[in-house]
This record gives sequence, C-alpha cells and structure tokens, in this order.
Amino acid sequence: MGGEINYLTVAEKEDVDEGKIVAAQRNPSPHKKLVVVGYALTSKKVKSFLQPKFERVARNKGIQFVAIDQSKPLSDQGPFDIVLHKLSGKEWRRVLEDYWNEHPEVTILDPPRAIQQVHNRQSMLQDVADLNLSDRYGKVGVPKQLVIKKDPSSIPGAVSKAGLRLPIVAKPLVAKSHELSLAYDEFSLQKLEPPLVLQEFINHGGVLFKVYIVGEAIKVVRRYSLPDVNKYELSKSAGVYHFPRVSCASASADEADLDPRVAELPPRPLLERLAKELRRRLDLRLFNLDIIREHGTRDNYYVIDINYFPGYGKMPEYEHIFTDFLLSLVKS
Repeated sequence: MGGEINYLTVAEKEDVDEGKIVAAQRNPSPHKKLVVVGYALTSKKVKSFLQPKFERVARNKGIQFVAIDQSKPLSDQGPFDIVLHKLSGKEWRRVLEDYWNEHPEVTILDPPRAIQQVHNRQSMLQDVADLNLSDRYGKVGVPKQLVIKKDPSSIPGAVSKAGLRLPIVAKPLVAKSHELSLAYDEFSLQKLEPPLVLQEFINHGGVLFKVYIVGEAIKVVRRYSLPDVNKYELSKSAGVYHFPRVSCASASADEADLDPRVAELPPRPLLERLAKELRRRLDLRLFNLDIIREHGTRDNYYVIDINYFPGYGKMPEYEHIFTDFLLSLVKS
C-alpha cells in the first residue's frame, strides 16, 4: 500500500513555517554570530519597515535590530555591525561621520553625503542624464527639466526659453514629500510656489515602474500614475492640479487588465545595467527609481524620481531580500 499524502492549506503551511521560526528563536545556533544592526529611523519609518514578520525572519537568520538613542553619544552604544538610518539634518550627518571615522569597520547605510545628493531634485537625476544609457534593450534618459528658486512671475518666460512643452510637472526642490502639481497653461505657471523643479510631462500610459534596489537585488512593481494628456485635453484645460503623490501601494497595477504594450516591464538586462551604474555613481545601496516608458514607444524610458531608503515594506518578498542583503554585507 502506498503511503498517505497530506496536503497542507496555505494557512496551515504558514503556521508550520511560523512554528519553525519560533523554534529557531528559542533554540538559536550556538555557533551563529549575531549581526547587530543599529537603526535611526523616524517613528513612521519604524512602523512601515520593522514589521513583525520582517523582524521574525531577521531573528531566524541571526540579525538583531537595536534602536539608536539619539540623546546619547553614538560611540557609547552598540557595538554595531551595521548602522541603518534615514534621518536628516547637519547635526546627524556630523554625528555619523565622526562615528564612522572612529569605527571604520562598521557599515553605514548609506553615506550621508550621498543621500544628500538625491534629496535635492536639481542634482538627483544628473547621474542618470550623464549616463545617457542606450543599448539594444532600450534607452534611459530624464525628462527635460528646469529649476526655479524664486520669483513665480519669471516662470512662464523661463519655461519658454528652456523649450519645455506643456503640460508641466512641478515638484518641490527638496525631495521631502511626494507632492506634485500639473500645470496646463503658461498663465497658471505663475501660481506655482518656488523653490521647485519643473519637468516636461511625458505621456506614459498611466503606469510607472517602481524599481526597488537593495544592494545588487532588484525588484520591479507596476503602479498607476497620472493619465496621458492629449492635444484636445491640453487645449481645453487650464489651471494647476495638485496631487499628494503619483503612486502608492494601494494603486498597484500588477494585477490590472492593461494594454500589454503599457504593462510590459522594462527589460531585466537594462535595469540591471542601470542599477549597477547608479549604485556606483550615487554611492548608494538602498534606493528606488520611478521609471516610465514613453507611450507609443517600446524602449524609450525615463527616470523621473529617485528615492533613498524607500518604502520597502511595500516591496514583495522584502523580508528575505533585505535580510539576505544585510548578511552579505557582514560576510564581505
């Protein structure tokens, strides 16, 4: 007689997996070196990033997260193998740089000076533009853009001189929020509030690709974006429209019934080459790219935004991808 086969439901399998993790936590390997990660994050970031399942997976792999107390000297805390942070301000940058000079054996994710570059939208996309990536898989560029630091009344003339076509996307110069505005006519441009970056709007089928980068790992998800604007709509529309953000996890387009020409993900080899070059040029290991494909083309891509230490909690399988990355840092 053949042996009986028991099929587990998904829920039962998850319970078994959870049991294995708990058992491993109760009986950790005595030979496994604990990897200590000190973190300095906002309370909002702690809630979205250090989710219970993520912490369980980390503990099972021998990774311990320890909150950094900003009221105490950093050198008096730890010892840490890795310092993970997303705080701003000159004082914090000074604290980190002093700490790294004293403890060069500790990995800082990521260097404060490198993070500063992508916080400023004037410099954020410069490395992508300089790269001018083009190969048999496609071409990657940046939208034509213009920086306005003051005097809203000068915007229409500056836009005309720079040759930017309407509609225009306006974003804060300092990338502290995901807010943006869309201006349909020249007169409305004067209603914008500098300092800001103006980008030429590129029709892209209402879908953008979020490319999450964790060290050498890449994960791509589709998100709904601003809809295309045709010539008729442009001629009949006026004013400035404000958007709190272009995309969010709730606006996932991964399961949507989209035109295949719009839904097709960018070629993997193109993304791998782009990510490799930007890791080197930006000196960052934790970031994501917002990429669009120009509507009506098959291989013309634009990077419209770069975010340091994005919302990895929204990235599929982030628990294992991120913990494996942390372990690879210690091994190397």
